Amino acid sequence: MSLFRKVALAVTALAVLVLTGCSEQAYNMREGVTEISKEVYELHMIAIWVCVVIGVLTFGAMFYSMFAHRKSKNPIPAKFSHSTTVEIIWTVIPFIILIALAVPAVSLLIKMEDSSDSDMTVMVKGWQWKWEYKYIDGDNDPSNDVSFFSNLDEQSLKTRDNSGKNFSGTPIDYENYLLEVDNPLVIPVGQKVRFLVTSEDVIHSFWVPDFSVKKDAIPGFVNEVWTKVDEPGIYRGVCAELCGKDHGFMPIVVHVVEQAEYDAWMASKVEEAKSGPDLNERTMAQLMTEGEAAYNKYCAACHMPNGQGNGPFPSLVGSPIIEGDIEKHIDVVVNGVSGTAMQAFGQQLTEAEIAAIVTYERNAWGNDKGDKAQPQDVYDFKNAGKEE
Repeated sequence: MSLFRKVALAVTALAVLVLTGCSEQAYNMREGVTEISKEVYELHMIAIWVCVVIGVLTFGAMFYSMFAHRKSKNPIPAKFSHSTTVEIIWTVIPFIILIALAVPAVSLLIKMEDSSDSDMTVMVKGWQWKWEYKYIDGDNDPSNDVSFFSNLDEQSLKTRDNSGKNFSGTPIDYENYLLEVDNPLVIPVGQKVRFLVTSEDVIHSFWVPDFSVKKDAIPGFVNEVWTKVDEPGIYRGVCAELCGKDHGFMPIVVHVVEQAEYDAWMASKVEEAKSGPDLNERTMAQLMTEGEAAYNKYCAACHMPNGQGNGPFPSLVGSPIIEGDIEKHIDVVVNGVSGTAMQAFGQQLTEAEIAAIVTYERNAWGNDKGDKAQPQDVYDFKNAGKEE
């Protein structure tokens, strides 16, 4: 057996060993749970093996030439400058390989972009730093549209310094750190779901690896992508676009359930939406308790848990907003502040949450204003001037 064949066989054996071991490991592309994701995985593995063969032949020839035709063995170099036959071969063969890979790749891309004949539609909107999901009713009845925000779960919020410990120094000991949410997206198994992906503020990216779904969420644009999941389960993803300081804290969680369970869940959400906002009056103690929880969930990332602010995010301790009229304070939370990092929370939070946050901020950390906002106050402010 020639030296070239020995080298080629050794490199091939090593590549087979490594790739065979990698195929079942977490650092290889995951196969996923949809027809599309499985086809993507298969095409990925075909491309990998093509690269292995090319690598073996290329580096085998290179190492063989370096060894067999080294100066000490062949002191008189060859006189030829090129070979037309060889140049034709190494031009035609890569062209054939590219065409052979391009045909199935283009076919798969066309299939991935075909969202026609979908069974249901969900609007996915990225916010800094959360996701909004809106189920668009197929009968075009807005009263049946269900929408909600999906935020990083409370347990992860307490430990998002990303140091492996929470703020008190306690080690993180739960499995889905930074990959759990308070309100997951729920879809039925075996149904073709079309996602309309957009953004409210900056560019985000909706990515669920198990579905082979990845689509940019761009302000002012609506992108389409779809999936059909055949296996019930919980599948996780993340925002795959660097979208700001809390980019790493807006995970995606999708619950794929049987049709009957989905129908029951949707019916409860429709009834919840039709019941209207909770405008019940709260005591100061209730508002402070609810406000602390809501503040830590939605506001502490920027203004800090102690209200002292951080960089471009101003302190709330004795600030003009706190010292000013409470209606102006409500206005800032509902509508945000143009030209600053303070975004509008009027669509993101309920009237009860906004009232509790305003009350908490005005009476925490030594502010002690003594006044309070009620959910009805927020509701009246948001609907002021609207026609009945």
